[in-house]
Amino acid sequence: MTMKKTISAIATATALSAVMATSALASTLVINSNASDPAPREAWTEIVERFQEEYPDIRVVFNEYDHEGYKTVIRNWLVTNPPDVVMWFAGERMNFFVQRNLFEDVSDIWDQNNLHESMASSRAAMTIDDRQWGIPATYYQWGMYYNQDVFDELGLSEPTNWEELLEVGDTLVENGIAPFTIGTRFLWTTAGWFDYLNLRINGLDYHNALMAGEIPYTDDGVRDVFMHWKELVDRGFFIENHASYTWQEAQPFLYRGDAAMYLIGNFITPGFPDDVNMGFFQFPQINPQVGMYEDAPTDTLHIPARANNKEDARKFLEFAARPEQQAMLNATLNQLPTHRDAEVADDPFLQAGMQMLSASDGTAQFYDRDTVPDMYSVGMEAFQEFMVNPDRLDQILERLERTRARVFR
Repeated sequence: MTMKKTISAIATATALSAVMATSALASTLVINSNASDPAPREAWTEIVERFQEEYPDIRVVFNEYDHEGYKTVIRNWLVTNPPDVVMWFAGERMNFFVQRNLFEDVSDIWDQNNLHESMASSRAAMTIDDRQWGIPATYYQWGMYYNQDVFDELGLSEPTNWEELLEVGDTLVENGIAPFTIGTRFLWTTAGWFDYLNLRINGLDYHNALMAGEIPYTDDGVRDVFMHWKELVDRGFFIENHASYTWQEAQPFLYRGDAAMYLIGNFITPGFPDDVNMGFFQFPQINPQVGMYEDAPTDTLHIPARANNKEDARKFLEFAARPEQQAMLNATLNQLPTHRDAEVADDPFLQAGMQMLSASDGTAQFYDRDTVPDMYSVGMEAFQEFMVNPDRLDQILERLERTRARVFR
């Protein structure tokens, strides 16, 4: 999802190693970071300091950049004068650089550290052409956050399949409560619904092929996704005037009990009121023949293909992949470690997310991380239009298909 735009990128180079008498003999490892917000900065600074303690002969230069500006300047570095390690994202954003031979193959790190098993839930997100191109550092779950007081009052249980979801929704509507809140003024919220319906109906391979432009948007599988979505819209399951609200402005409906559920990422949890009992459940199954795949946006570490110090860069990626480093990093971030043996913070939503993602059959990144910008910008506009005017489905699918044909020609 797209974070709020900030001003231009500002780089702050910070050497975190002490000046030592032998520093002239030390190798230098340059890391470029997009972790400019307070919690990520604190967490990654601690990781680097721990790495320095274990490898005192490596001088680390930690360059910090504004989060949004980083997305622009990283392309210049990778081509001209790359650092040794970069922070980035899985999905199409990683694939963009892999296809241009700008990221190093790090399959050896996965092989030598048993990461194929210990990071199995993120392996697919890091794999292209049966090779791994980075290390997943942190991720978080998406799913249904719900007002447990509303459920308890109406005697409702967490739905596990589509039929149960419809029954719960109908009961809520009968009692004057919108089943789902959503704010679609920021278009990315609609993409969560498209992703989950597509993953539950058609599966991860189909979803990835669609994101890569290999399947037309007029395909029957895509139409089936929209028909399931239309069933929810037609039953009045979403709050009214959702296009007027941001994702934050849609939250009070949930806390007041005017709506019961919100399909959103775990970043919503810090705003939960103390006087409302909130719960979480996995997006229900739709097609029993399809695995349970999840959206889990993943932040990653990579070695540029033209890096000068790949040897020490590999040491850093191996270090950051260890469960103890993952545990500390993600406790600070209030997110989930990608290593199955890393301790998860004592938070009920993180614990539920870790259990769900560890048992998942695979993960996607999110619509605007899994496909190219020209496609996702048109796609998310179309999703919002569909939620407001579902009868325009044919025209919407045709427009999406024209965009796909142009973008992926």
